[in-house]
This record gives sequence, structure tokens and C-alpha cells, in this order.
Amino acid sequence: MSSNSMYSVLSRPVVTEKTTIQKEDNNQVSFRVRVDANKVEIRKAVEKLLGVKVTAVNTLVTRGKTRRMGKTTGRRSNWKKAIVTLAPGEDVEFFDALENLDELESGEE
Repeated sequence: MSSNSMYSVLSRPVVTEKTTIQKEDNNQVSFRVRVDANKVEIRKAVEKLLGVKVTAVNTLVTRGKTRRMGKTTGRRSNWKKAIVTLAPGEDVEFFDALENLDELESGEE
């Protein structure tokens, strides 16, 4: 797998309340990935790009919702989410940065 294709496999991290709880309790992180990516490609991309050891990869396809704007109806596209379980002791730093940012914002209020 070339480095260009590795960068195209992972689109962005999914950061929600549920994924934050998964990270704290189960050491799992979630990413939005290319729809045609398989678990092996996702594992290799995460291990190489983030420098962590992956123990498991679970994937799911989130179906696009139908939306209306007046009379016309549209449809959002389907997208794929990968839930990556990291080895014990492994950590992804940018998720820690997001948590620290949340702590700073809540401390200013």
C-alpha cells in the first residue's frame, strides 16, 4: 500500500460523546474512512500514520438520510465508520489535545 493510498483511507476522526466514552473505557478510537476500504487497509493505515498498535477493527456503514428543502427532496451520501481498538498502553495524541481543549474551554466559564 502506497503512502498516498494510506492517507486517502482515513478521512477524519469521529469525535462525539459516545466515541469519547469508548476511548476512555475501551481504548477505542473512531474514524470516518473511505467507503471501499477494508479492515486490513484501515489497520495498516492507522498503524503506519499514527504509530500505534491495533488489536481490532470494526466497521459499519452509516446510511445517508433523506432531507427536504421545500418541495425538493435530497439524500446525503452513505459513509463508513471504523472503530479501531488499540493495544493496551497505546494512545493517540490528537484525541488528548481535544480533551485538553475542552477542559480549557470549561475552565474559562
